[in-house]
Amino acid sequence: MNAQAGETVSITSATIGQFGRYLLSAGKNHFISDQRVAVGGPGEAINAGELLLSSLGSCSLGLIQKTAKEQGIVLREAGSEVSFRRHATDPTQYEWIRIAVRLPGVTAGEAETLVAGFTANCPIYNTLKRGGSVEISWTVS
Repeated sequence: MNAQAGETVSITSATIGQFGRYLLSAGKNHFISDQRVAVGGPGEAINAGELLLSSLGSCSLGLIQKTAKEQGIVLREAGSEVSFRRHATDPTQYEWIRIAVRLPGVTAGEAETLVAGFTANCPIYNTLKRGGSVEISWTVS
């Protein structure tokens, strides 16, 4: 699934008969997600917060590789660790989200260029950073 500018992308999710376990579908890809044990879920599969972090990790590395290719920067290896801390007094938000990128074998200037390619182009990162619009609706049929 490669969204182009102006394109609408959707996934579906559904309960599957076990409390706290969900089937998520994105195009032809299907996987299970669980609620955290702390809120009564099974906690065996990836949870919502981890999916958010995973999306940032994937977007960061994809755009870093793309930028390296476009700029002619030799990038043999890259990695990222993405983390958050749940807010101590307001569990409905994160205190922070951090992205630590590892770029062994490139110069500091090249690393800056590569990370800028990510931060300038990742819609997930930029929506979170800017506090983008989120809408919700429901049906009862």
